[in-house]
Amino acid sequence: MPPLRLVACREPLHGDAILGILNTAISGSTAVYDYAPRTRDSLREWFAHKQAHGFPVIGAVDARDALLGFATYGQFRGFPAYKYTVEHSVYVHADHRGRGIGTALMQALIASAVEQEYHTLIGVIDAANAASIAFHLRLGFAPCGQIREAGFKFGRWLDVALYQLLLATPAAPVDG
Repeated sequence: MPPLRLVACREPLHGDAILGILNTAISGSTAVYDYAPRTRDSLREWFAHKQAHGFPVIGAVDARDALLGFATYGQFRGFPAYKYTVEHSVYVHADHRGRGIGTALMQALIASAVEQEYHTLIGVIDAANAASIAFHLRLGFAPCGQIREAGFKFGRWLDVALYQLLLATPAAPVDG
């Protein structure tokens, strides 16, 4: 694999590439349970939300600084007791899958979650996505549930599989 660098993504530099990767996943797969491609405006709002809440957007770039994939996490649910749990996403451009990019991104995401003292990473995966499930299992995630017929896309019902990775952080969790 050619040299790979991990960078903090910024909307002006990486926005177009993120939109390309994400919109391809929306239009051609069940990796994202969305119907409409994201717009530049929605991406700006997405980046602003990530920045405001301290959520990382990590990119993998090649020697020419072309974005090959990205990973992030965000709030799992809106109740305060979930404050140590985040839901993550990892997307790799179709031309660069199977080269360890997703693993590098996920390892960086896990390190970020430990540094920010989260306790649980949640992956919400289309249950038919065997590659994503195998990827998560290789990284130590454990299955923790399945929701049948949670989504409807491409004319069929879709089941969602939930995978989690428990981290040793925080050292001293607190209520409130």
